[in-house]
Amino acid sequence: MDTMASTHIAIIGGGPGGYEAALVARKAGADVTLIERQGMGGNAVLTDVVPSKTVIATAEWRTIAERAPQLGIRDAARVGGTEVAEHVVDLAAVNSRVSALVEKQSSDIAARMAKNGIEVVHGRGMLTTGGGVEVDGETLDADAVLLAVGARPRVVHGAEPDGERILTWTQLYHLQELPAHLIVVGSGVTGAEFAGAYSLLGSQVTLVSSGDRVLSKEDPEAAALVQESFAQRGMTVLGGSRAATAVNNGDSVTVTLTDGREVTGSHCLMAVGSVPNTEELGLEAAGVAVDPRGYIEVDRVSRTSARGIYAAGDCTGVLPLASVAATQGRIAMAHALGDAVSPLDLRHVASAVFTTPEIATVGASEAELKDRGIFYEVSRLDLARNPRAKMLGMDGGFVKIFGHTVTGQVLGAVIVGSRASEHIFPLALAVTHHLTVDDIAGTFTVYPSLSGTTAEVARRLHHLADASRN
Repeated sequence: MDTMASTHIAIIGGGPGGYEAALVARKAGADVTLIERQGMGGNAVLTDVVPSKTVIATAEWRTIAERAPQLGIRDAARVGGTEVAEHVVDLAAVNSRVSALVEKQSSDIAARMAKNGIEVVHGRGMLTTGGGVEVDGETLDADAVLLAVGARPRVVHGAEPDGERILTWTQLYHLQELPAHLIVVGSGVTGAEFAGAYSLLGSQVTLVSSGDRVLSKEDPEAAALVQESFAQRGMTVLGGSRAATAVNNGDSVTVTLTDGREVTGSHCLMAVGSVPNTEELGLEAAGVAVDPRGYIEVDRVSRTSARGIYAAGDCTGVLPLASVAATQGRIAMAHALGDAVSPLDLRHVASAVFTTPEIATVGASEAELKDRGIFYEVSRLDLARNPRAKMLGMDGGFVKIFGHTVTGQVLGAVIVGSRASEHIFPLALAVTHHLTVDDIAGTFTVYPSLSGTTAEVARRLHHLADASRN
């Protein structure tokens, strides 16, 4: 697009929202300067998604090893006639691998930027009153600016992290030994994922939940299954309270809850949400509005309240997912450069919780459908009856589909089980492209495969489409 050759885009932040936007803008012919103060990939690569899911993948391997005896695989080592598992966790080695993967992913993104002719400037960027960007004292003119500055862990007064025993999720990767007893404060996605992972790795885990159950924003049946799995593995869940203080005793940590209870462990992970990195960006002077929590207000095409300034990712508070950040960034550049734009539609977002078992969802939840007064029916089957699941030794999880009572359209879905994050994709296609349960049911699946259950769940809703034709 030659008309874009003189257009200059400035992007502050090198996470998914920033680097995906940079690629779109460059492909459209714009000159792009991307400013990043830490390293390419942002929090998603450096301290959040990539490292955390690597640790979780390591922990999941142990669940596979645990199923080995069911499949007829025995450990060679025996002590006194008793089989002894030879697998122990070397956390220093685990975290060393995490660091190597993070560095490799970050360098791969940097190489991609260079290959596409995107200028990367290392430094701290902020807006100027004239619509440009200032980087460490130097001013860059820009025709459009994208803010993709991310967020950081929220700190609770009285439980400030020290990087030794009281930790945020960005600090776990420095540990050289497995915590003997990890107290996890916060039972949302981050808290539940790390609690589950460290429990599998061998730590005693106590999970502090402000609600009566973990993962309060997820499908209740799915969350209950995960909480049951936690209990079976010996995890203690303290529900209905919050942490008031966390004190490093030198060789232990004591967490005092708001209801007066105390729990002592070797380490404490504070997983109580995030705050946006929107301070010292010059937002007010540039006319960029933020909400009371400090998140940048944007519309569905990523525009802020200031002309020519866009925002994407966790700093917008829209939905803290790397996939959403990347989509927001791509949409922003399409709009800024006059390309066709499809506004962000959160109803099409697929998401996953990487616990064991995993929870994957797409489309409307059952609670949302009830609130909106939409006529729907539910079809659900346990994965334990699936032949492939039996072969793999899987005995938990389910597939659930919500179908419109009149049209048969797939309105939403939930999958709980191993690799649920992978198996949700066909149902995400169905929700995004307004497919019906018959469209899913009439599509071939491999036999035997876990996806066979998805098709069977859809077949049980076949009468919905029949009713719409009568």
